[in-house]
Amino acid sequence: MADEAKAKGNAAFSAGKLADAITHFSDAINLSPTNHVLYSNRSAAHASLGQYSDALTDAKKTVEIKPDWSKGYSRLGAAHLGLRNFKEAVESYKKGLDFDPNNEALKSGLSDAEAALARPDPKQSGSPFGDAFGPEMWTKLTSDPKTRGFMQQPDFVNMMKDLQRNPNNLNMYLQDPRVMQSLGVLLNINIQTTTPEEMDVGDVPERKRSAEEKKEEPVKVKETKKEPEEEFSEEEREIRGRKAEARKEKEAGNAAYKKKDFDTAIQHYSKAIELDDADISFVTNRAAVYLEMGKYEECIQDCDKAVERGRELRSDYKMVARALTRKGTALVKMAKTSKDFEPAIEAFQKALTEHRNPDTLKKLNDAEKAKKDLEQQEYFDPKLADEEREKGNELFKQQKYPEAIKQYTEALRRNPNDHKVYSNRAACYTKLGALPEGLKDAEKCIELDPTFAKGYTRKGAAQFLMKDYDKALETYQEGLKHDARNQELLDGVRRCVDQINRTGRGDLSPEELKERQAKAMQDPEIQNILSDPVMRQVLVDLQENPKASQEHMKNPSVMSKIQKLISSGIVQMK
Repeated sequence: MADEAKAKGNAAFSAGKLADAITHFSDAINLSPTNHVLYSNRSAAHASLGQYSDALTDAKKTVEIKPDWSKGYSRLGAAHLGLRNFKEAVESYKKGLDFDPNNEALKSGLSDAEAALARPDPKQSGSPFGDAFGPEMWTKLTSDPKTRGFMQQPDFVNMMKDLQRNPNNLNMYLQDPRVMQSLGVLLNINIQTTTPEEMDVGDVPERKRSAEEKKEEPVKVKETKKEPEEEFSEEEREIRGRKAEARKEKEAGNAAYKKKDFDTAIQHYSKAIELDDADISFVTNRAAVYLEMGKYEECIQDCDKAVERGRELRSDYKMVARALTRKGTALVKMAKTSKDFEPAIEAFQKALTEHRNPDTLKKLNDAEKAKKDLEQQEYFDPKLADEEREKGNELFKQQKYPEAIKQYTEALRRNPNDHKVYSNRAACYTKLGALPEGLKDAEKCIELDPTFAKGYTRKGAAQFLMKDYDKALETYQEGLKHDARNQELLDGVRRCVDQINRTGRGDLSPEELKERQAKAMQDPEIQNILSDPVMRQVLVDLQENPKASQEHMKNPSVMSKIQKLISSGIVQMK
């Protein structure tokens, strides 16, 4: 009777009818309460439904009845992983591996659990404002008359909850004046947000809530849907024996590999493949030996074989990815020209579609860089580069900026160390309003020749148009160190000072002030100033204790930081 109920449960599980499977397994358990396989199967069904607490209860019962059965610890680890008990999940998978060291499911689960354990808690943040969104945040916002009304607005509450979870998301909400106002309350400073008049909190419109705020997705544990594993039947014992013998050959091969006895290692791995062709790890290990021996063709053949066989058997995607990565490594070793890197790059890319492994990603990046470097070496020609630059100059004079950029780009491909070409292309980007690209080219120009004044005028112009007036001023002043009489640099200084003084005098419109403040709050230097306890006290004294503020102003460092806040619009002097 119990076997019949279990068979129905297995069939329901395979058909995806998980609730029915749980019912049938429960009936079977009532008839045979000491059968560990039944608890294991019901645990798998619960986990597939996301019922991890029930899955954990059944998994614990499984290992209680049969503590030497590795599958029970796989169930236990999966349940802990679903409940975000990552440490316990790691311990469970490791315990299972003590009984079955070569179990790929346990290895995969352990890898996932260790990765989850290594990830930082999303509630912890390196943001300088992290302490502002602590447990006392709600009390401060509710008690302050400037923010009390915000607490009745659901979208504002959701924003603040998001900031409590991850203060690094602050930049996403800086355009909302309520967030700026609340930040001032939490930091105990007065941040002017719209107009000098007090903002009416009741009139602030609600913004549309993002999908992230509407719903937090529960943690999902990856679990392969397959029929719950049962005890091996009598006729399967011979197969199990061959598999066990194959694993011993693999271990012997591993030992020989560590001793760099490569010929012996290949013999053991080859024997393991003969005994069990359903485990592609034997093939990938032999490929690793060929790679060490410099037999790259043999390595590639084994990797192709492992990929083909792995897909036939639907092996663990990580094993397939490993074979593709090993193939790419062998192809890189064989590469002599830039085109030789193309099949290696393709192999790494395919590996990453199977499993995004950091080591594979690094190999891909290295291969792409090596290909690019070789292409550059093959393409390098300073004479042709000068010809392309002159063509670009003519197009620039005709105000054909996109066409000029094309010629300058070709010139840089021919000679990537010509600082003048970067300067010229930066001017084109600036003319077209592509300011980030123009700034990047100007910085590269300065990097190649720090004494070239034109590079500083290009960089300063881009920063000025991006309204980073403080940075633009610093750039122009740095350029004057190399060319003190350069009129473009002198004019740039004058324009920057004029804009900074407008902010200090309060001549900005409310829209300009709001834009300036939001931009400033994304500046790490501004963030560090506002998160500094000493500077917070200085800002409070500026508002409440004029005598103490005068003493603060005698400190050059403090004065410099105050000037930075004034020029950014965060603080206004009246």
